Amino acid sequence: MATATLDAQDQRLRRTLSTPKIVFLVIAAAAPLAAMVGTIPLAFAIGDGPGVPAMFAFAGLTLLCFSVGYAAMSRRIVNAGGFYSYIGAGLGRIPAVGGGLVAVIAYNTATVGLAGAFAYFAQLIAASHGWNIPWEWWGAGGILLMAVMGYRQIDLSARVLSILMTGEVGILAVLDVAILARKHGATFPATSFAPHTVFAGGIGVSMMFAFISFIGFESAALYGEESRDPKRSVPRATYFSVIIIAVFYALTSWAAVGAVGPKNLQNVANQQLGNLFFQLSGDYLNQTATTVMQVLLCTSLFAGMLALHNASNRYMFVLGRDRVLPRWFDAVHEKHGAPHRASLVQTGITVVLVAAFAVAGLDPYVNLATAMLGVGTLGIVVLQASAALSVFGFYRRDPQRHWWRTGLAPLLGVAGLITCSVLLVRNFPTLTGTGNPVVNNLPWLIAACAVGGALYALWLRSARPERYDGLATVETRSAQREKQLVS
Repeated sequence: MATATLDAQDQRLRRTLSTPKIVFLVIAAAAPLAAMVGTIPLAFAIGDGPGVPAMFAFAGLTLLCFSVGYAAMSRRIVNAGGFYSYIGAGLGRIPAVGGGLVAVIAYNTATVGLAGAFAYFAQLIAASHGWNIPWEWWGAGGILLMAVMGYRQIDLSARVLSILMTGEVGILAVLDVAILARKHGATFPATSFAPHTVFAGGIGVSMMFAFISFIGFESAALYGEESRDPKRSVPRATYFSVIIIAVFYALTSWAAVGAVGPKNLQNVANQQLGNLFFQLSGDYLNQTATTVMQVLLCTSLFAGMLALHNASNRYMFVLGRDRVLPRWFDAVHEKHGAPHRASLVQTGITVVLVAAFAVAGLDPYVNLATAMLGVGTLGIVVLQASAALSVFGFYRRDPQRHWWRTGLAPLLGVAGLITCSVLLVRNFPTLTGTGNPVVNNLPWLIAACAVGGALYALWLRSARPERYDGLATVETRSAQREKQLVS
């Protein structure tokens, strides 16, 4: 697909992000502590129990393969459009518009889901310490803080997220060390990677939860236009993020298996669920550490909410720039250098949806968080699979194609991600935790956005060819060099 150089109007996002800052933004979106507390116990209980660490390792390897092709494209493409731009470069404008609308829905619903989860756990933990404040007020406070930070320069979000992420990873690392100090070699039981454990009943559910826990790591490419050196920062941030997340998740879940004991794991996890890691903290550390972990769980959820809010903004900004969405979204604040209008709209969407669930008297976790995170997760995994496929299209006639980086590695990534997509659809009621037919038919929203976007692109091709030609255009490294020579 032909590429185009970005005009002067499009060069307005400020290049303030270094590789470490992008890594913090990306890992924060995955909300590591929230994933450990909320996802792993459920995978232990209804998945393959002690085999969960192996599933995290498998998911990490699959996504590392995906990252190889994704990073190869990021060295050639500089754009804030993420999946939208990559799909356009590799598969064409028509699927790109469908993918762009799916991305808007997926990242917005995931943000709303984390807002619900934040409000629920903040209310629950505060009540356990004598602060009886309704979840709606906690949700309002979190959304207000998200709105203020999302409106301002991305550098501010990166600095705050670096502090929050360090805290949540640190407390779990301390717990891992405490378990190791007491259990020694039994901390990491070999049975977790034994075939008879890994392939026991529930492997599909465990694999689904493992992939879900990585959601957000792929967002490094969204910050290409705001990176000081996108050719190096985006690929490095992608690799660092997936490796750090995979190692951290696998080791922490493995230590939890050793702490509880493989034989008792499923029963204990089924009884304690979201309280499992707090119980382990009380057993292996102390009550003060448990309180700190509870607070950091809330900050982890807020960090994920803020990171996904920023990702949503970038998609709406780029789609406004290409006039898939109203051109009004294509605006950058003169002082803060952030897509402030897109930020305001995303905040508005979050407020409206959270308020609607509150007015309806629905639960912020069982109803709001699970439904919205379920839709967001499915959409993002589908986009990851599409981006992996786009690598083949982008490099099909390129002399720089490579058998591993642009061939076998993305192929393995596609296979794993398609498997995950199927598992998500088949197990969607398990993921959402409800039998409500409206909620469990939400995956059709992803399909509707993809088809609707493709049909809209087809209409533009015939009715507005000049606008169609401007869809999903990207600035390649060669175009960037040519522009620098001209200037």
